[in-house]
Amino acid sequence: MEEPNNSNSTPQETEKIFFGPYEVTTQVFHLTPHTFALVNLKPLLPGHVLICPRHPHTRLTSLSPPELLDLWKTVQLIQKMLALHYFPTPSAGSFNIAVQDGPEAGQTVPHVHVHVIPRIKGSTGKEEGSGEGDELYEKMAGEDGNIGGKLWDWERQKRPVAGKGGFERIEEKERRERGMREMEEEAGVYRGLLRGLLEGEEGN
Repeated sequence: MEEPNNSNSTPQETEKIFFGPYEVTTQVFHLTPHTFALVNLKPLLPGHVLICPRHPHTRLTSLSPPELLDLWKTVQLIQKMLALHYFPTPSAGSFNIAVQDGPEAGQTVPHVHVHVIPRIKGSTGKEEGSGEGDELYEKMAGEDGNIGGKLWDWERQKRPVAGKGGFERIEEKERRERGMREMEEEAGVYRGLLRGLLEGEEGN
């Protein structure tokens, strides 16, 4: 099986990266031969990023073995980077990792993408023993998680309807839509963090 190259790189000046029909080149902070990672237009929580195959597969089952391996190796790498950035200690947080595989699951951009969302203990984490569901999943399946709708709004086109999947409701949290500059600055922070992380791994 082909081993993916997980060297940290960014798009060349002449290269454009697309998430479904949308160009996201400046929002991309990590690039491999098979995969890219980008910041989110309207994150559900701080650090909510997306990991996508470079080929615009619409379903997870369409990925080749090398693409699939590289996708999940990249998810793991980005988790390590986000943990270093957001958690006071490695054990002071958790992650939601989710794939909405198809429109009936809430996918509004026809391009496979993995949601990676840090959950910080005492801050954005779900309280232990509460016995309640997690509002994050309801938001991901509804209008709050309608990534395609937000991107289409920018282009003033007819927006896709949010997903149909519903989850148990818990408390509401406020979010705001971000501008391109803020997303590009966040992508720059993550590029630097990944560079340091990868250099450290190469030195071990």
